[in-house]
Amino acid sequence: MPYYENVFIARQDISSAQIETITDSMVTLIDETGGRVSRREYWGVRSLAYRMKKNKKGHYVLLNFEAPSSTVLEMERQMRLNEDILRILTIKTDDLPEEPSVVMANRGERSRYRDRPERNEERAPRRPDSTEDAVAEKPASETSSEGESA
Repeated sequence: MPYYENVFIARQDISSAQIETITDSMVTLIDETGGRVSRREYWGVRSLAYRMKKNKKGHYVLLNFEAPSSTVLEMERQMRLNEDILRILTIKTDDLPEEPSVVMANRGERSRYRDRPERNEERAPRRPDSTEDAVAEKPASETSSEGESA
């Protein structure tokens, strides 16, 4: 059986329980037709690149699974009929990855950066710029040429 990756975006104003219900119904459909879901990830509410059906944000869900092509067609048909789902993308892949997706892996890295001290604390105090220092640093050729041109 071929391997697939499916990402769908649901409306931002529905609850997490409704997202779980939609995802469970898709997983059940895959299991009933002899498929197998290897990875199921909820990426959370994320901003959309552009407005879709008057929504600026959406719930993102990823499914990696192995199933016959007829199952994929039925799953996409049911998703298109669901008014809470804004977009669907299903692609055929070469294998079923077992490790977390890039989105979930990056989520852990962001929390690592939050633990670091602020950059301002690490730096030495900055010397205030004064106009006297700027004039003193000007080359002599620039100051003499200003007086001669007048």
